[in-house]
Amino acid sequence: MKILLVSMNSIHFQRWTDQLKDSGHEIYWFNVRDGVYVNQLAWVNQIVGWKLKYPKLKGRHFLKKYAPWFYKLISSLLERDTAKVFENYLLKIKPDVVHSFALYVSCWPIFEVMKKQTNIPWIYSSWGSDLYYFQNIPKYLKQIKMVLPQIDYMFADCLRDKRLAEKYGFKGQFLGVFPGGGGYDLAERKKLIKPIDQRNTILIKGYQGRSGRSLTVIDALENIKDDIAPYKIIIFGADIEVEKAVRNSSIFQDFLTVEVLPISQLLPHNDILKLMGEALIYIGNSNSDGMPNTLLEAIIMGAFPIQSNPGNATEEIIEHGKNGLVINDFNNSNEIAALITKALYHNEMIKNAFDINQSVTKYKFERNKIASKVKQQYSLVGKS
Repeated sequence: MKILLVSMNSIHFQRWTDQLKDSGHEIYWFNVRDGVYVNQLAWVNQIVGWKLKYPKLKGRHFLKKYAPWFYKLISSLLERDTAKVFENYLLKIKPDVVHSFALYVSCWPIFEVMKKQTNIPWIYSSWGSDLYYFQNIPKYLKQIKMVLPQIDYMFADCLRDKRLAEKYGFKGQFLGVFPGGGGYDLAERKKLIKPIDQRNTILIKGYQGRSGRSLTVIDALENIKDDIAPYKIIIFGADIEVEKAVRNSSIFQDFLTVEVLPISQLLPHNDILKLMGEALIYIGNSNSDGMPNTLLEAIIMGAFPIQSNPGNATEEIIEHGKNGLVINDFNNSNEIAALITKALYHNEMIKNAFDINQSVTKYKFERNKIASKVKQQYSLVGKS
């Protein structure tokens, strides 16, 4: 079967696609935002380098950065139309199925093309904030309601998004809930997992921006400085605002042991997993997400998870007080502070959560098991 994947490049997309290696399918990838050839996916037929009409034109980056309004005005003179280029490749490849990852990134730009191709099944993978966040913006909600009735099949990283998709017009076949980047090689990660009594780190995802709310976690930590003083604080993927907040805080500078790993210094995935395997507690807080990959990684690596719960997605994997703690109000630093101290002063809860997650929960995300199920679902589409 010829499968044409439509996606931007990301580590999650690469890991998902790797599940199809040696599957017998012929895989093509239309990089919807263009980009360079990805060596990690050398076995995939990659469609890249298609966007710019004059790739060697000088001054383009300067205009895009310092005069974006002007660049947008003349962009049609410099860039090829995404839908037209995609349609040309679609007609050339003649795929048996098209699979788009994220609605606003990879469905909407090719919507008019796929609307005409009623004989080619269209799969959609909902990622993260894809539906949950953008349903609140009228422009995007209109697109969501236009695209979903055209979708034949759907993957999601949480059941919440299945319900949202059905609410907004999806009437196709749901292919299941799977991690956005596929499963994890548990045997390979096992050597990085430290016992509970050797862990002394509180690990925090440092995203702020549109959906991250790590500044609220920083506020919470400042309120419980005496409780967390014996622990090392590591903030990874820290946005500039988060770096500044820590740098300007006398509590963090004078009282606590803190390490900030800025988002600009992108950590290799294995380094993040190593941090998870050494952390006593992991904290992730956002106003919108699906099933966060970092939450799954914390569970797999033995860190006790404290995670926000947009649209109740986190509750699909975390039972509050049993194998982690759920943040109900991502803007409430007092609630988050209370959850952190609850974890720190209830060693038995942390030990029990570690046992549950290491003996039961993490095996739901074993890579070969997930990959086998994913390939079965693609085959199901091919037979329809």
